[in-house]
Amino acid sequence: MLPTPADSRLGVHEAAMWVQYNLGWLKTPPNMRFFSALITALVATSACAQFPDRPIKLIVPFAAGAGTDAVARFVAQKLEVEVKQPIVVENRVGASGAIGTQAVAAAPADGYTLLFIASPFTTVAAATPQIANYDPVKQFAPVALIATGPLVWITGEKAPFASMREMITFAKANPGKLSYGSAGAGGVNHLALELFKAKTGTDILHVPYKGIAPATTDLLGGSISLLTGTIPAVLQHVKSGKARALAVTGDKRSALLPDVPTMKEAGANGTEVYNYWGIVAPQGTPAPIVARLNTEVQKLLAQKEVQERLTGDGVELTPGGPDRLTSFINSDFNGWKKLVIDAKLKIEQ
Repeated sequence: MLPTPADSRLGVHEAAMWVQYNLGWLKTPPNMRFFSALITALVATSACAQFPDRPIKLIVPFAAGAGTDAVARFVAQKLEVEVKQPIVVENRVGASGAIGTQAVAAAPADGYTLLFIASPFTTVAAATPQIANYDPVKQFAPVALIATGPLVWITGEKAPFASMREMITFAKANPGKLSYGSAGAGGVNHLALELFKAKTGTDILHVPYKGIAPATTDLLGGSISLLTGTIPAVLQHVKSGKARALAVTGDKRSALLPDVPTMKEAGANGTEVYNYWGIVAPQGTPAPIVARLNTEVQKLLAQKEVQERLTGDGVELTPGGPDRLTSFINSDFNGWKKLVIDAKLKIEQ
């Protein structure tokens, strides 16, 4: 404890001696460290209490206009109302999302640079760690889980099969003849195929694209046989009859595609895959700031307009705080790493 004078009515000489005594006390290394830590804590507490006092940057590591970008911009629009500061969305694309993700990992841990994540956050790190060059578990502070959603297996209207069971039978009878387009090597679409092949014993050619849009164009044109995409990405093509939906990768049917079976119902048990959306900050972001951000995200997810918009896009709201997102990230990352190791995958981009 800091020494105090026995009597506040000190003379000049006594006061000078008291100051000299205490300066000597403060200069000792343990006490200097204590007061340095105390001052740092006080400054941090003040910063947290005022947070946010300037615009927040939300980095989206995917192209503008893509499905994840649309969700991120909608969330940002609603979140800035809650925090009363602009949320500036910045697209940093490249290396299946690794470029933008690395930028956030290296950003100051002050809550003013956030990352909007989707499944490539964990799949790319698991499948291509040499390219990802980040650790989704150790380098980030999870803020909030927003939603999850299944993928949909689709094929072209002229395919020689009309169901998932028929496709599996055809693939086994014709090894290597079917081709599957993905949004890029190491992404969730790609690993969904590798999981499917491992569970069903099929041999299907993987064709990586730079995004799901060109892969979809080639599927509709007959250049490739199969792909998986999120419901918003493929729904219009299924509804128009230009593509056939074979199965959804969730554990229950989608309200938007009620006649399409789950993978388990379709004879491909153990191949369930989910996309997800959430927000993380750089590791070391103060807990009060993470808590404040999570609180505001949960508020907006409780709004009817937000719920209707997101569920209308075929996603399932799964609001959760830092602990739930941490658990989700760990489970997803470790599950995909196990698949990569067990299947002896060598993935190059």
